[in-house]
Amino acid sequence: MYDYSLDMWSLGCMLASMIFRKEPFFHGHDNYDQLVRIAKVLGTEELYDYLNKYQIELDSRFDNILGRHSRKRWEKFINRENSHLVESDAIDFLDKLLRYDHAQRLTAREAMEHPYFCMCCIYFLKKLN
Repeated sequence: MYDYSLDMWSLGCMLASMIFRKEPFFHGHDNYDQLVRIAKVLGTEELYDYLNKYQIELDSRFDNILGRHSRKRWEKFINRENSHLVESDAIDFLDKLLRYDHAQRLTAREAMEHPYFCMCCIYFLKKLN
């Protein structure tokens, strides 16, 4: 069933691509590889927690390709080329968007109230004046 949480995931993917200058951020060759790429960043333990919570069975094809991965810190993706685009509010905002569990992701209203989004609005309002 579709709801806003998928849009918030998409926003997180676009934001990660923009601030880390890696497009697309999760670059999978097919649906299976896509989930593996996501799990390498968000961690497999968190993925299995999500699957168990919602009683979702993972396709058996993942048995040999998923592996075990710990959640990576977002700071790992910061380098010389993108460090000027990254700040703590951006990392916090991104972290709250890219969650396996759709119920834990920010809603659109919560996103608009997040300090990162508010800071961007202030920046652009100053540019207009």
